[in-house]
Amino acid sequence: MQSPSPLISTALVIGGGIFGVSTAAHLARMGVAVTLVNDGPLANGASGRSLAWLNSSRRRSMPYHRLRQAGIERYRVLADRHPGADWLRFCGGLTWDAEDDTNEIAAVFRHEREIGYPAELLSAPEVGTRIAGVEAGTVTGAGAILNPNEGWVDLPALIGLLAAEITAAGGTIVTDAGAAEPLVEAGRCTGARCADGRRLGADAVLVATGPAVPAMAAAQGIPIGDDSPIALLVETEPLAHPLATVLNTPRVAIRPTPGGAYYLDSGWSEEEVVVHPDGRYEALPSTVAGLIDEARRVMTGAPALAVRAVHMGPKPIPGGGEPVFGALAALPGCFVAFSHSGATLGLIAGELLAEEMALGLRHPLFEPFRPGRFAA
Repeated sequence: MQSPSPLISTALVIGGGIFGVSTAAHLARMGVAVTLVNDGPLANGASGRSLAWLNSSRRRSMPYHRLRQAGIERYRVLADRHPGADWLRFCGGLTWDAEDDTNEIAAVFRHEREIGYPAELLSAPEVGTRIAGVEAGTVTGAGAILNPNEGWVDLPALIGLLAAEITAAGGTIVTDAGAAEPLVEAGRCTGARCADGRRLGADAVLVATGPAVPAMAAAQGIPIGDDSPIALLVETEPLAHPLATVLNTPRVAIRPTPGGAYYLDSGWSEEEVVVHPDGRYEALPSTVAGLIDEARRVMTGAPALAVRAVHMGPKPIPGGGEPVFGALAALPGCFVAFSHSGATLGLIAGELLAEEMALGLRHPLFEPFRPGRFAA
């Protein structure tokens, strides 16, 4: 059966993160002439400083879980197409909670089993024999959940791969263009206006600018809830260590990188980021040292982790925590993508957004996540 023909001939994507580049690549595959514009180099925002853990673990609404599961499946297909790629790995995820009354491991494990999410409950000794690189003595009494279907992706590498596909298909990528904003004529979005005054026209426009999406929508009188915090990600120097599994522990989350380094983050550390009146972000030395110390504690051999870089910036989280995808009913021709878990959702969101933009579809997977819910 032949694929349906696009209803549009041109599309414009504002934003060079995973949502924008993924959508542009899917549009290009459909034969749409696509232009992507970004305020700096590609992956210069949240996609460039993401833990990028591919998962749907713990508890969330079932519609959100289904969307994330579809996202993981797309990465499985991608992995089959790129065997041996060092930027995409499925070595599982391991999580455990603190040794106090906040520990939910038993309930979370039961929930994951009930919804069919792959999960094993491991004792500390079992972690020591099953998961290389983990200091088993740090696992708390309730044990740890192993989700063997999980993995990680290096988003800048993936974005580079998709960008090459866009340009090979005849698409245009404009970087370092400054902030762009939707161009509205007669109540319809007809393109974008760049910071240098350039106007780029298109039949459909996607705004995929991460935490800047709510402000762009607000400028058009459209509310989108925003709970975006300032996130902190510590990148270590490369070292030889056997840890290949993504760890989510009470005080630090850890994932490997293609070059042998590790990325570290946590909830408590982002709360300690200092935001100066001029907009600069500062990571306190004690915060960075605390993350390093926690990582050394849960990794076998207490490795000598050295800091290569500290990355900070807004982490896109919509009001209420769940994604915002689809058309703006109050601004025909304009679509938005704004969500946490950009890595997990990156491929599936781009695929479905491209279909909605080019074919006029309303995908059922997006129905709970429409931007119009904030207007209500």
